[in-house]
Amino acid sequence: MKIVHAASEMFPFVKTGGLADVCGSLFKSLAGVGHEVSFFLPGYRKIIDSKEFENAKLKVVLQVELGEQFLRGEVWAISLGKRQTLYVIRRDEFYDRANLYGTRQRDYDDNDSRFIYFSKAVVQAMRLLGIKADILHCHDWQTGLLPLFLRMTEQETGKSLALKTFFSIHNLAFQGLYPRASFKLTNLPLEFNGLDGLEFYEQISLIKGGIFFADKIMTVSPNYAREILTSEFGCGLEGALKVREEDLVGIANGIDTEIWNPRKDPYLLNHYGSSDLSGKKLCQEALLKKVGLKKGDGPVYGMIARLTEQKGLDLLLKRLNFFVKNDCRLVVLGKGDPTYEKALKRWAKTHPEHIAVCIVLDEEMSHSVEAGSDFFIMPSIFEPCGLNQMYSQRYGTLPLVSGVGGLKDTVIDIVSDPDNGTGVVFEPNDAGFSEGLKASLELFADKKAMEKAIKRAMSRDFSWKRVTAEYEALYQDSI
Repeated sequence: MKIVHAASEMFPFVKTGGLADVCGSLFKSLAGVGHEVSFFLPGYRKIIDSKEFENAKLKVVLQVELGEQFLRGEVWAISLGKRQTLYVIRRDEFYDRANLYGTRQRDYDDNDSRFIYFSKAVVQAMRLLGIKADILHCHDWQTGLLPLFLRMTEQETGKSLALKTFFSIHNLAFQGLYPRASFKLTNLPLEFNGLDGLEFYEQISLIKGGIFFADKIMTVSPNYAREILTSEFGCGLEGALKVREEDLVGIANGIDTEIWNPRKDPYLLNHYGSSDLSGKKLCQEALLKKVGLKKGDGPVYGMIARLTEQKGLDLLLKRLNFFVKNDCRLVVLGKGDPTYEKALKRWAKTHPEHIAVCIVLDEEMSHSVEAGSDFFIMPSIFEPCGLNQMYSQRYGTLPLVSGVGGLKDTVIDIVSDPDNGTGVVFEPNDAGFSEGLKASLELFADKKAMEKAIKRAMSRDFSWKRVTAEYEALYQDSI
């Protein structure tokens, strides 16, 4: 198949979160099984300044209509190997900036223009380059209008650009909401600015465009696909999603098992596998030394997250005394809401023997926390898929997760299923988290049960090979 992907980020070029990891892995994996795959990204400063861009070739110059203006742009192509092409949409006014979406204080004021332009530019590039795709797969609100723009262009030109369009929702909480006046930037007929179009409570919603106008809607786990049809998780869009329920499919993400492999992880001084866990103990010693903690009687807990309400920081803050009382160690790695950052740092300062907090985003440290912890904490209020709970199992670190979204799909609860369990799954509330922490202590005390659970977790297949086969089947069935 000829498959085109478009997104606002992709690892290893630009990354702010899991979207980049998923896009990078899926892109590489689809090409690896024989498909011709192209990927469109905005021409951010980080990409333009990269070594890879030194070999880029200018393919076409664009004139993109945006409201009352026609704005110039360029399409550069980078060959990433057999059957893999990265296309970069360059317009420095929009993308030559220090960050992708904004500063820590606020989003960029012109993100509506930046990403409506990007979606239009992708369609125009496909037309001018003669790319006729079997599948156009768009990701998150930044490309929400792309399926609609593509069909409108096909109607105007009488030429097919893609047989089917897919739209993936990686996190419904981020919707691309803008003032209703921003609709003029789309140059779409007014009929698309109603309830059956982009209108959303006197605003426009770019993600709603993908929901209504893509042929197939994807989410990043089966459970999340069910959850977003409810008012609790639908973020106000459950009605729109129910209209498209028959076309809504959830496939749980995979992980890059080459990068996340405790047997040969370059970030680890000591390697290990399920048949010999001695290296994991050495990794734990190295982690504790790195953060200035000494081993206690209880287990070591790790947490890597954006420090936001979604990630369950309120639940964690209420229960920090648990780690002190039970002589456990907690290592938190992440950045985010300054309120949470300050609260965690206060606890670390007050209890320096039990709690270490690293307010950074660091790839090497992430691998160290995954390898050096006994349990990995994810008390998320909602979680479309999550990746860390899969990394953790691969590294023999048992996940302690709330039973939402992809966490529920990828972790087997050892309390309810002791013979198959690979972690602890709890209800996403204070009482549930408290019970989960208690269960982890009991499991840690039972060394035989703990070791069996670790080996079961490490044997699970979270590879993209499995996931890619599911995407392939879905693509094939749709064309």
